[in-house]
Amino acid sequence: MAERIIIGIDPGTNLLGFGVIAVSDGKPQFVDMGVLDIRKEKDAYSKLRQIFDTVSEVCKTYHGTELAVESPFYGNRNAQVILKLGRAQGAAMIAAMEYGIGIVHEYAPREAKQAIVGNGAASKEQVQLMLEKTLGMTLKPEHLDATDALAIAMCHYYATTNSLLSAKKGGSWEQFIKDNPGRVK
Repeated sequence: MAERIIIGIDPGTNLLGFGVIAVSDGKPQFVDMGVLDIRKEKDAYSKLRQIFDTVSEVCKTYHGTELAVESPFYGNRNAQVILKLGRAQGAAMIAAMEYGIGIVHEYAPREAKQAIVGNGAASKEQVQLMLEKTLGMTLKPEHLDATDALAIAMCHYYATTNSLLSAKKGGSWEQFIKDNPGRVK
């Protein structure tokens, strides 16, 4: 039985990717991934409802315990795009919390690429290749949004199991030493 089920979400108002990993005996295993394609839906509020419903269903189907969501990034996008992405992200987060997932984290796209490939500017194809090697399988997604979501889930796994990453995210060296006495001489 899995200790943790991490659901990764790559939010979008046209394509929303999801990726699911199970962590058993401290090791991640691929469970599923997919894409919600809502490009044909014109009503923005109906899109949000579909996002909420889909993420709710993913949480129920796989008995999610944690949710990791890609945070919107500004880049060269206009403010309206960021607002729409934030709404999609919010709908996904609320769905997870309504299901009962109490652990929700956000990761920037560059942060996920850094965690998976070791390069925050890696291409989506490089991320997919490294996920395949890490998880020992071939991924053939219809859209790379699904592999992005899987990368977000794996990024969360790494961030929560690697004590050095945890120390960088706000922990202290004192806490690291306390948590890992056998690693310090």
